[in-house]
Amino acid sequence: MGDRTVKALHPALRDDIGDLTTRRPLPGLALPQLDPFLFLNHHGPQVYPPGNGGLPFGPHPHRGFETVTFIVEGSLAHHDSGGHESVIEAGGVQWMTAGRGLEHAEVSPAAFLRDGGPLEILQLWVNLPARLKMVDPRYQGRQTDEIPALPLDDGRVKLGLISGRFDRIEGAVDSLTGVFMATVALQPGGALRLPAPRGHTVFLYVVRGQVSVGGRPVKPWHLVEMNDDGDGVALAAEEPALVVFGHAKPIGEPVVAHGPFVMNSREEILAAIRDYQAGKFGAPLVV
Repeated sequence: MGDRTVKALHPALRDDIGDLTTRRPLPGLALPQLDPFLFLNHHGPQVYPPGNGGLPFGPHPHRGFETVTFIVEGSLAHHDSGGHESVIEAGGVQWMTAGRGLEHAEVSPAAFLRDGGPLEILQLWVNLPARLKMVDPRYQGRQTDEIPALPLDDGRVKLGLISGRFDRIEGAVDSLTGVFMATVALQPGGALRLPAPRGHTVFLYVVRGQVSVGGRPVKPWHLVEMNDDGDGVALAAEEPALVVFGHAKPIGEPVVAHGPFVMNSREEILAAIRDYQAGKFGAPLVV
């Protein structure tokens, strides 16, 4: 028993997409991946005016991994070639398993385009092992009231349990690979110890507010890389803060990524491109 120590801090570098404020801590020059966590985009926070053009993520394909999208503020409409549609509001999560391939779009719903408002969204890519890369696609959209919200530390901490198990409570989403994923909102003076089983990779990103991780101060917009030297992570805050925390078994397989495809070899990437061009990802999506 013991708490993990911090190995390194990785800042989210600015990489705007048009007028969408975007920061990306993963991948980075010092951290190409955090197996099985591959990619994180942090969009916003920003305020859109009425009559805006919304998010720019029209129809595009994926194969070989999962996308986990956290809607911190605003709303997000999802459409995919598997027939799934939803509008997820602030506090909700979208968990899409691309598997063998599908086309999807993540856009702003009509009400947001008309009225505008605050927007902050994070999207995390989680790799799939070779045995699951060609699994049937699926989509799980959860509103904030469908995600267990666990009050901790006399109410100074709220843990939003997205996937996995915490204190005998099951998360809102079923993960194919046993990923634990949660949001952690801390008020001033809030503290907790999060589970981090030995041999698992920890994912910890500070969205808002400065926090202490294993006694080390971490500013917002930083990804924390942890050593595998304990079975827990000590987290505390002296100001309001929001953290995304997860852990999972590393896959330990080759990663070959090309745009929206993540496979194990170059040959599999070429096959994904051919299959998409041949219409094997479902009927073309019209949004």
